[in-house]
Amino acid sequence: MKKDLREGFTTGSAATAAAMSAVRVLLGGNPPLSIEIPLPVKGNLTIPVHRAELDQKSARAVIIKDAGDDPDATHGHEFHAVVEHIDNGEELRVELSGGIGIGKVTLPGLPVPVGEYAINPAPRKQISAGVLKEISETAPNLNGTIKIRIEVPRGEEIAFETMNSRLGILGGISILGTQGIVRPFSHASWKASIAQALAVTRASGIEEIIFTTGRRSEKFYLDHFPETQPICMIQAADFFNWSMRQAELKKFRKISWALFIGKLVKHAMGFPYTHAKDWSIDFPLLANWCDELNIDPAITTQIAGANTARQVFEMIPGATKNSFIDMLIGKAKVNALGFTSKNNMSIKYCLFDFDGNILRFF
Repeated sequence: MKKDLREGFTTGSAATAAAMSAVRVLLGGNPPLSIEIPLPVKGNLTIPVHRAELDQKSARAVIIKDAGDDPDATHGHEFHAVVEHIDNGEELRVELSGGIGIGKVTLPGLPVPVGEYAINPAPRKQISAGVLKEISETAPNLNGTIKIRIEVPRGEEIAFETMNSRLGILGGISILGTQGIVRPFSHASWKASIAQALAVTRASGIEEIIFTTGRRSEKFYLDHFPETQPICMIQAADFFNWSMRQAELKKFRKISWALFIGKLVKHAMGFPYTHAKDWSIDFPLLANWCDELNIDPAITTQIAGANTARQVFEMIPGATKNSFIDMLIGKAKVNALGFTSKNNMSIKYCLFDFDGNILRFF
């Protein structure tokens, strides 16, 4: 019998564990052998601590990143947190920055503003929450500023194995992770899970399914439509072609896709598999489509050289946004049906913004 793939933890969780361990030592605690950290959504996770030590006025802790059985470029590398306490008498706050091996954002369209270290919003919240939890348990009356610097000594080298340079993140890696846990990614196992989920749903007598591209789009859909049976929700991830063909094979006739702008653009372009590493958005083509909507040529020129779909969406004038979305959904529906024999199948798309609001659903 094949052994289950082992889970690991994200770069955000590694940074959180390092920061919490360094805070504990800085505030007089013993260097921990392991530390329990909060996860971004719910629950906790215990992570081994490689070392934690005082260094004059600061403390440094090191975590060895464990990606489990996932082929992650950061697996086995050191993640450091250097923590300092500034006793200025002010109300307690946490100040987070990057250091050696953490990339900086140089192009727009990412969740982190240009010029800042590439530490994404979810890990930022996770690190701050973990540090404040540690302080509340170790020194509940502490005031002042806790300054945290995240470092990855080999981060710049590791970044060459990632998509960072293409996204305009230079000088190192990103700190990522919306869930805190890395679940091994296997094409075969993921495809099998889609097929199995569809089979179970069909066996339950359900006629309509909702494909999502991940946990966030699934959560947002259920937030808006709480009456939806969870068994109807299928996490298709990047497998556009495969999911549509499997849905037809299982004789589903009503299908909705819940996703964000980046995946919608890739569906509109007909990519059978939508992972960024294998299929990159054709921005000149997207610019040509915008020309057809009579969008200002100055804007379409910028779109042709854009970095992300999110950046393009922000460029689209407000009065044209709905037409832009409708155009993409129309093309996506044609491509979705194109992966099937087109026998009486109804396709709908539910597009969310990054706060979970529905932009269009038809």
